[in-house]
Amino acid sequence: MSDNVFDVLKERGLIAQTTHEDEIRELLGKEKVTFYIGFDPTADSLHVGHFLQMIVMRHMQNYGHRPIALVGGGTGTVGDPTGRTDMRSMMTMDTINHNCECFKKQLSKIVDFSDGKAIMVNNADWLLDLNYINFLRDIGVCFSVNKMLTAECFRQRLEKGLSFLEFNYMLMQSYDFLMLSREYDCKLELGGDDQWSNILGGIDLVRRKDSKQVYGMTFTLLTTSEGKKMGKTQKGALWLDPEKTSPYEFYQYWVNVQDDDVINCLKLITFVPMDEIREMEKWEGKELNEAKRRLAYEVTALVHGKEEAEKARTAAAAVFGGGAVDENMPTSEIDKNTADGRLLLDILVEVGLLPSKGEGRRLIQQGGLTVNGGKVTDPNMTVSLSDFDGDGMIVKKGKKVFRRIITI
Repeated sequence: MSDNVFDVLKERGLIAQTTHEDEIRELLGKEKVTFYIGFDPTADSLHVGHFLQMIVMRHMQNYGHRPIALVGGGTGTVGDPTGRTDMRSMMTMDTINHNCECFKKQLSKIVDFSDGKAIMVNNADWLLDLNYINFLRDIGVCFSVNKMLTAECFRQRLEKGLSFLEFNYMLMQSYDFLMLSREYDCKLELGGDDQWSNILGGIDLVRRKDSKQVYGMTFTLLTTSEGKKMGKTQKGALWLDPEKTSPYEFYQYWVNVQDDDVINCLKLITFVPMDEIREMEKWEGKELNEAKRRLAYEVTALVHGKEEAEKARTAAAAVFGGGAVDENMPTSEIDKNTADGRLLLDILVEVGLLPSKGEGRRLIQQGGLTVNGGKVTDPNMTVSLSDFDGDGMIVKKGKKVFRRIITI
């Protein structure tokens, strides 16, 4: 095991860019460093895109460094233009505070906040009461508009329109680094690779205002081998909240990753030792399915706990192994009084298994829909109450999606 977390992060392919690679490695090797990662509370749950950042925090903490999880109670009122084609909607302070509370719960599963080993800080504490004129004179003077406009996050938006509100985002995030440097001796900002411009802004501001050298490091974004962001499902984001994405659906997402992506995911978002992963790199064909099951179990256990991961693994083995029904498989309920004689496609749209009846008709034409083990050939098929007898109606969509529908 390396005695420097920088080597661990590098070996696992987590590091995308560094501002001063040699200095950062030296710093992380010789002292306990306070670092921060920012999370804007745009929803009441973190998603799998944030999960990689949580894993990095845990790696750092395992080596004695102190994470600051900065929640954006202030920046969240504006919204980060990075990666957006439109402006974020405004949120009330109550919503923002509620979301921040939800974040802490989820972060606590991966990061240890006991005894000051990690702290959570809200940038609302210093951003909400700023005097605008003072801020412009003190902070705004340090930023060149010409330089800001060359930043990727702004350049992409200029063609579509960038509000002055969003243009301030880089100043606010940079000011966060300045405040954390002063208050907590924070020396390092980490973030996704899309945060590079904002991180550079903060480093430059700390140098100008306090003549201190601080550093920045970005991680690889969690993408497929084709470069698409991972964590998108038919229903939208892959959430860490079990109410939004059930542990079974979460587990199934990872079992179904492409062969080309499984080894990379094991390196980036699990703590499986690299020696084991290097062995798995030699695997092919069906052996890779074993690697996918290992990935799914490890990630689900980290997010939802070992018990839920075990349930999801058992349910998946039962359903995919022999078509058996398991109580942990995804289940939807419909009203018994309206079920008899209804169109199957209407029910499947209602429970969210299909986005539309048109999509259902296409699926039936391709032979991709079965009910209780029998292939559906008629798009106008209706169901009767007897279809729900026993364990409920088991619907299989394509090769990998199962749903049990019961009447209540």
